[in-house]
Amino acid sequence: MDLRNLELFLHLADSLHFGKSADAMAVSPSTLSRAIQRLEQETGCVLFERDNRSVRLTPAGEKLREFGGELLQEWRQLKQELKRSDEPLQGRLRVFCSVTASYFLLPEVLERFRRRYPQLEIKLETGDPALAVDKILADEADLAIAARPDALSSKLEFASLQQVPLVFIAPRTAPQQSQWFSQGEPDWEQLPLILSEQGLARKRCDQWLRNKGIAPNIYAEVAGNEGIVAMVALGFGVGLVPAAVIDHSPMGEKVRIVEPKPALKPFDVGIAVLKKRLEEPLIRAFWDTARGQGLLR
Repeated sequence: MDLRNLELFLHLADSLHFGKSADAMAVSPSTLSRAIQRLEQETGCVLFERDNRSVRLTPAGEKLREFGGELLQEWRQLKQELKRSDEPLQGRLRVFCSVTASYFLLPEVLERFRRRYPQLEIKLETGDPALAVDKILADEADLAIAARPDALSSKLEFASLQQVPLVFIAPRTAPQQSQWFSQGEPDWEQLPLILSEQGLARKRCDQWLRNKGIAPNIYAEVAGNEGIVAMVALGFGVGLVPAAVIDHSPMGEKVRIVEPKPALKPFDVGIAVLKKRLEEPLIRAFWDTARGQGLLR
């Protein structure tokens, strides 16, 4: 069995999407299809049920997924054990985080990590923080800086870095201020809200509004907290973001915090990794470096 074909199969078994797996694994869709066909020939079983709209694992595919995941993990560990000697660690580590996290959480640990392991390559990808956990589960990143989900997958290990408040923000000056804040208090049903289109912040905001019986006036749904701060600063409405985003935004001085009552539950921001990969030397090195710096709890 070709281990590369097995890697491609395992990614597709998680994503159930040929296009996404092909992009993530840097192969063409036709190469991915041929790899699956070869595995099906070798096993003598159909591994996926496919139609024009969906991809599903067959019972045989589920068994191969379980077996293949354990096999690949053991192979990776064996390779690292065989390499362990006086030679320094080498390789590439894929880290995903939001733009804000790359400013205020990563610099210190990355600096220390690079000093200890100068031959390791760091591939840093920034994007919508709502995607961080999915990036780990889909094997599109080795580690992610993320807010801990309310329901953490049993596949993940999570270590806290920092508690970050979740706050509403309004423009410091806007012609509509008198309409939005009657006698200084927010008129929540009239406020044009600018919210994340997905993710933990959106879930907590939706729940907060439901608890207060508010029918929200949603003006815009945005991917990424930095975009929310920019739209609020320009006077388009009131947004909800982690407080750290304001502190590190070039437009942070143009917004003000609106105190919600009751306050929303803060984010528990930390490092997420697949449990089964935590003992891989590169990932363990990053994890231990953060712990040695007193960041992880």
